[in-house]
Parts: sequence; C-alpha cells; structure tokens
Amino acid sequence: MTQVGEGHETAADADGPVMTFGAPTAGEVLAERYQLEEHVNDDSAGRQVWRGVDVILRRPVAVVLRYPGGDSATEMLQAAVDASRVIHPNLVGVYDAIDEGARAYVVREWVEGESLREMVSSDGPLDPGRATAIAHSIADALAAVHATGMVHGNVHPGTTLIADDGRVVLADARADSADNVESDIRAVGGILYFALTGHWPHNEVGSSALPDANRDGTGAPAAPRQIRAGVPAYLDDLTMDLLDTRVATPEADSLTAELARLDASAEEEYEDAGPLRFAQSTTTEPTRSTSKIIIGVGALVVIAVIGLVFGINAINSSGDPKPTVTNQAGAGSEPDGATDTQPPAPQPKKIPLTADMVRVVDPPKGDRDDTGESKYTVDGDDETAWELQHFNQANFGNRKPGMGVLIDLGSARKLSEVEVRMSQPGVTMDVRAGTEDYGDSSDGDKKIMENYKRLGDSETVTTGNRTLFSVFNPDQTYRYVLVFMTKLPSDGEGRFSVDVQEISISGY
Repeated sequence: MTQVGEGHETAADADGPVMTFGAPTAGEVLAERYQLEEHVNDDSAGRQVWRGVDVILRRPVAVVLRYPGGDSATEMLQAAVDASRVIHPNLVGVYDAIDEGARAYVVREWVEGESLREMVSSDGPLDPGRATAIAHSIADALAAVHATGMVHGNVHPGTTLIADDGRVVLADARADSADNVESDIRAVGGILYFALTGHWPHNEVGSSALPDANRDGTGAPAAPRQIRAGVPAYLDDLTMDLLDTRVATPEADSLTAELARLDASAEEEYEDAGPLRFAQSTTTEPTRSTSKIIIGVGALVVIAVIGLVFGINAINSSGDPKPTVTNQAGAGSEPDGATDTQPPAPQPKKIPLTADMVRVVDPPKGDRDDTGESKYTVDGDDETAWELQHFNQANFGNRKPGMGVLIDLGSARKLSEVEVRMSQPGVTMDVRAGTEDYGDSSDGDKKIMENYKRLGDSETVTTGNRTLFSVFNPDQTYRYVLVFMTKLPSDGEGRFSVDVQEISISGY
C-alpha cells in the first residue's frame, strides 16, 4: 500500500538534492533498533519509504529516509518532531526522527490499508456518505494540529490513509513558510472534491500523479454535481466554497462540526441534513455559506408558519371522519407513514477500451506515419504512449488542422466524460463526435474533419498532465468520439510535440 511521504511536491523538495550515497538495504538495522524489511516506494521528493520492524517493541513501522541528511533533511525532521507532539486517532503516530549526516530518517506508524489516491484510482469516486466521513476525519485531525499553533501543509489524497479496520489517518506533515491554516482547510475541500470526482482541483509543483480537474476559461474547476449525478447540493456547495478563495474559510473545529453533522446525516441518506450551519465571523462581506444559512433560517420560519396553520385546521376539523385519499387511478393511497422512494441514480463507470476500438486520425497533408500508435493510449500503462513527431510550429507545422484519436465504442451509449493523460501541459485540444468512421485512410480522415462536430463551447488549453472533458449531452448517445489536438506545446528544444499516454471514457 501507499504509506507516508506520498503527498504533493513542494518547491523546496523539488530543488533539494537526493543522492545515492548511504542507500539503505533490506535487513539493515538503523539506530540499533529499526530493521528495514521492504522498500515500498519513493515519494515525490525522492525519499525512500520502507516497511520495517521495531526489533525492541516488535511492532511494524514505516521508515522514511532521505540521504544525505544534514541541512537537506532539516525540514523533514522538524516536521516530524512537530507532528510527534500531537496525539490524535486520525493522525499517523511519529515514533522517532534521526539525522546521521549521511542520511536522515523518520520512523512512523505503519498503517495497513491504502491511500485515498489508491482507493479512488482502483474503485472510482466514492459515494457522498463515504467522502463526507473521510473529510470529517481529516478535518478533525487538522483541528488538533491547529490547536497547537502548527499547520500540516500536506493534506493530499496520497497522505490520506484508510486502514483496513476503517480508520482514516493523515500522514506526513510537511509545512513550509508558504503553508498556513487556510491552505490546510482549502485542502480538505480538495479531499472532498477528489473523493467525489476522482480529480484533484489544486495546482501542484511539478508533474502531478493525480488527474487534474476539468476547468473553465478562468481555471476554476467544474463543480462535483457537473461531473457526476447523486451529489447532494449542499455537499457540492460546501466543497466549492472551501475551494473558492473569494469565500472565507471556517476554523478547523467549525468545519469538523459541520462535517460531523453531515456525516451523521449520511447514515439516513442526508434526509435531514438541512442547510450549511457554519459562518465565518472574520469577514464583513457575506459569503455564499452565510447566505445559505440566512435562506435556511427563512425557510424554517416559513415551515413553522405553515405548520401552525395546518395545526389549527387539524384542531378545528378533529371531529370529522378521516377522508380517503386516492390517486388518479382511483385506488386508495397507502396509510400514514407511506413514502415514495427513488432508485439511486446510476453512476458513470469507465468503459473498457481495446486497441481495435481506437485509431489515429491524421487529416490530409499528414503522412500517416503514426498509424498503429493509438494502441498505446488504451493499454493502461502510462509508461507507453503515442509519441507524436516533432514539428517546427505549434500548429503541426501549418501542414494540417491537427491530429487525434478516434474511439469507436461499438454501439451508441450515454457518456459522462473523457480523460486524457499527456506528457506535459499546454496542448490545445477538444472532443468531437460523429455518426460513423469513414475509413482508416486519408479520404476517411478528411470526411471526419468535415462531418464531426466539436462538443463544448471552445477548445481547451490543458493546464496539467491530465485533463477531463465533461462535454457530453446527458440526453444523447454517442458511438464515435474523437479526441483532437490542434496545437502542441514546446519540447524545450525549439520544436513542438507531446506524448499521449492514456485516454479513458466513462459512461453508463
């Protein structure tokens, strides 16, 4: 499983040196106490994460190593020392922090389970109740951290660990001068967003391992309810308020209380959750959450008045026999307590794609040298890719309108989104749809350019390595989908190219 050290990469980490001198080996005992057993992974800063055993207490531990130690490991060790002072069931326990000069390491609790990143990547977005429960646990942990005057600085799907026994813990505090209480709270909104959609709404330093959110022209992420059905409106509002820098953030304990209320309501499918109940008192401008509270109070007043009127009518007519209520067909309705239940809304799932369902579209004036490369975009391996040729200009050398991958789903079906993973951002692209494949030839590609229509209002210039397109009409079905690029990013050597690593489609 993913252990500690799997969060976002900070600018300091990106520039820090990582050397091979002093590399650990399996079976080695550190500080005459911690035996290394298995190298689990390397984190975004190049530190090694090991599963080990405390040979004195005979308990499993996670060991995070950085070499060399000394000045380059100061931040890691200081963060560990700070974290060790906060004891909370939703925080990973920190046992030791040692600097040997040639290398430094932090010894922490080993959590048997998986990270939120792994859970969503393998099983898809979570239901609203589960997402709320996880965010509640993380907010509770942050409330304990903030109460000591510290910040965490690394709230992330990779540092949010879900143990096999159901416990949710936050790992790997890594605060630097750029982190603060507000950024921690905004990150809880990111956790909610990721759990509900499978996409990460925050920008990160360097290449992100998480799918980027689908964004509008201003860079703002699409709301969860725009991406999937079944997200309660007030949970959607809470998530977007936490991400919106124009809306003041609540204190961690206030957010914890609100999420606890929603978490409890989730057990009854949110039937009695009501409007959001926390307000930020440190701003004089009304926020969206504050407005919701005012509306909610007004609604309660109206309900009370209506209830009073009906109560008076009930008293006045208490001697009347109870009338029979019928439906339009004339059948008597169910007696007291009967309610209509709505079936759960279907959730989109990834559609399995195979090599015979995709092909490269290289319009006229193209040399069609990339024919057959499309198979690498659906093989489930980011290490393989359709590697485009290098062009002298961003617009494919001004030789053709662009290039893309045509997907034939085999039959028409309703779709929700397309996700594209590429080697770098800055690609101008769009998604198009048509009614047939005119043939894997220059003439066929020409007809595709003439007949396929772009979905959405405009092209998208990608801002991350992974881009989501939610451009499908929910009332229409699609069989042929074209992911099309019209401009390429610079390769850093005066030419233009990109590698298309993976394309996936979700639908019903």
